[in-house]
Amino acid sequence: MALVTVKELLEKAEKGRYAVGAFNCNNMEIVQAIVAAAEAENAPAIIQASQGAIKYAGLEYIVGLVKVAAQKTRVPIALHLDHGTSFDQVIQCIVYGFTSVMIDGSKYPLEENIALTKKVVEIAHAVGISTEAELGKIGGTEDNISVLDKDAMMTDPNEAKIFVERTGVESLAVAIGTAHGQYKFDPELDFDRLAKIRSLVNVPIVLHGSSGVADKDITKAISLGVSKVNIDTNIREAFVRGVRKVVLNNANEIDPRKVLGPAREEMTAIVREKIRLFGGSGKA
Repeated sequence: MALVTVKELLEKAEKGRYAVGAFNCNNMEIVQAIVAAAEAENAPAIIQASQGAIKYAGLEYIVGLVKVAAQKTRVPIALHLDHGTSFDQVIQCIVYGFTSVMIDGSKYPLEENIALTKKVVEIAHAVGISTEAELGKIGGTEDNISVLDKDAMMTDPNEAKIFVERTGVESLAVAIGTAHGQYKFDPELDFDRLAKIRSLVNVPIVLHGSSGVADKDITKAISLGVSKVNIDTNIREAFVRGVRKVVLNNANEIDPRKVLGPAREEMTAIVREKIRLFGGSGKA
């Protein structure tokens, strides 16, 4: 089927009180693993590409891979730009066929973030594309973009209300204690803050940095209104785990298919696990 928008998927998730998994891709095997998992679970899925993924694989390749995958499957798939920080890149992704874009102006003061986000929203809405923005700074590192712990700022609920009302953005990524990359310690999520944000904001809430967060905390966050959960690090770990098994057991293996095939299986397994955790199974 054709690619769908994230807005469509999240509206259904909000009504059904589950979350849609948003999984980052960097190559063909990851795209195949995400779609295979979604098909096995009969679930919708969001395939995301970060700025780093686009630089590595090429915009045309990312779009081509995901469009082919979507056309060959019966489950709804959306293609989303994750953490777009450049206005020009956001526009380029829209032109090339992304059905959803994130403009991340969280490094700017509130008024500048609002102005940038509103500009993107107006263009995206004109062509039927979903939008996501971020308020507050999520700690950790993703694609060489780092936020030190001391600089990681929680989302202010009252600012979130103002931000959504003035920008018209359709989903909001919030900072409530998660971080990008591998955790050095168990994260403590601020559920009271999340509940307050959800009571003031009438758009779906997005949880970034979800790899490594305890299952019970993910489940609670979804119960409090999170409708989109991002997973990247867990997929990378699964990929490397699959490759290592082959290389360690047979150092002379030179067939890329025999090296990458097991990695794809490992990634499919972890994505299926996350879909079940998010409550997305059977929701396609």
